[in-house]
Amino acid sequence: MADDYSLTFYTHPMSRGRIARWMLEEAGAQYDTVVMELGKKITDPEYLALNPMGKVPVIVHDGVVVTECAAICAYLADVFPDAGLAPPSSERGPYYRWLMFGAGCLEPAAINQGLGVEIAPEQEGMVGYRTFAATLDTLEWQLDKSPHIAGEAFTAADVYVAAQLGWGLQFGSIKDRPTISDYVERMYARPAHERAVELDDALAATLG
Repeated sequence: MADDYSLTFYTHPMSRGRIARWMLEEAGAQYDTVVMELGKKITDPEYLALNPMGKVPVIVHDGVVVTECAAICAYLADVFPDAGLAPPSSERGPYYRWLMFGAGCLEPAAINQGLGVEIAPEQEGMVGYRTFAATLDTLEWQLDKSPHIAGEAFTAADVYVAAQLGWGLQFGSIKDRPTISDYVERMYARPAHERAVELDDALAATLG
């Protein structure tokens, strides 16, 4: 990618913006950070013109607005190809599968688990993830076969999936899953993740 691009990252250090920050660091992107207020409804008309949901994160790359962490991960992998965060287009089946599994199954399952939402057996067919346990079983099944979620190589899908699993481990909703714990530990040891955590932790300290 040419060096004369613009990239603005709207975030808050105690939000899903941490996923996007990690991905930005993996991509080697140069970007400006704009911190949005968290804990109250965002009413800034200029920001709502970017994301009517009033949520973070958002990136704006050369005028292209991207919201939703999984989309941000996929987009950055494409626009920074030299970082090698997506497989060749002819080999992207597993990559797309597990990135979207993270967004479509893992995240809603984890949120409902945290909220105490119980899915009755007769309701499992109505939700894409069936149950939280089934979702984790499926991820373990895949991680027992390969060192990364989509195969041998690290990809943007690992950023998204590992971040979601890491939160589950941090807040205690995932227990006694050594395969998952080992995976998250390995992904979190990447230099880009460590840089991202350092940046967000330093930013959080300035906000009190």
